[in-house]
Amino acid sequence: MEQRVQGAAMPQGAARAQAAAPTARGEHTHGERPIPGPRSEVRRSSVRGQILDALRTALVAGELRPGEVYSAPALGDRFGVSATPVREAMQQLALEGAVEVVPNRGFRVVERGARELAELAEVRALIEVPVMLRLARTVPAEQWAGLRPLAEDTVRAASSGCPATYAESDRAFHRAVLSLSGNRQLVRTVDDLHRRSQWPRARHARPHLLADAAEHTTLLDALIARDLDVIRDLLEEHFAGAC
Repeated sequence: MEQRVQGAAMPQGAARAQAAAPTARGEHTHGERPIPGPRSEVRRSSVRGQILDALRTALVAGELRPGEVYSAPALGDRFGVSATPVREAMQQLALEGAVEVVPNRGFRVVERGARELAELAEVRALIEVPVMLRLARTVPAEQWAGLRPLAEDTVRAASSGCPATYAESDRAFHRAVLSLSGNRQLVRTVDDLHRRSQWPRARHARPHLLADAAEHTTLLDALIARDLDVIRDLLEEHFAGAC
């Protein structure tokens, strides 16, 4: 979170040239100089994406605390950018339900209650359990074995005690498993639900992370063995613990 992101301000000369250019049809005029450098909207999108990733990490790590209000200028100072990309990233987080707009003040981090976490876990279970059981019947053992490094990554991440590092490795493992279905929409939907369920709470203590990571390796062993009963029990326990 200490890494600073380069700003996305448009050079003044380029801004003046762009303001003077006709906009009716977007055509070049005679004698108009080409605007040097990459298009500003591409750079702005890149900065916004970096800020969005940084804000998500801060949410998971608990650096942005539930119930607190943060202004775009203050966060911009923290990341070394203007308020604009921060505001755009925060608006995306508002669409995802992570923050809410507080007029004339900024954005309040939403407090994730136990009921909402339970609902997210239930929806994930309704999707992931039948998909994994189906995959267990069809995916060859060597493909499951190929996911072993990702399962081991979750154990190493849990050992670090960093909730943000573990959150990313946890999602990477689940994405890899579900990707074997070949359904990109399913993977995208579950990944969104998974991210929303990873906000700071007591389960982010190191012992809970280690227990959660151990379930990944045990689940992978059961998938390789095609032990459907064990898979079902493990998944039910895994999602129950996600609440």
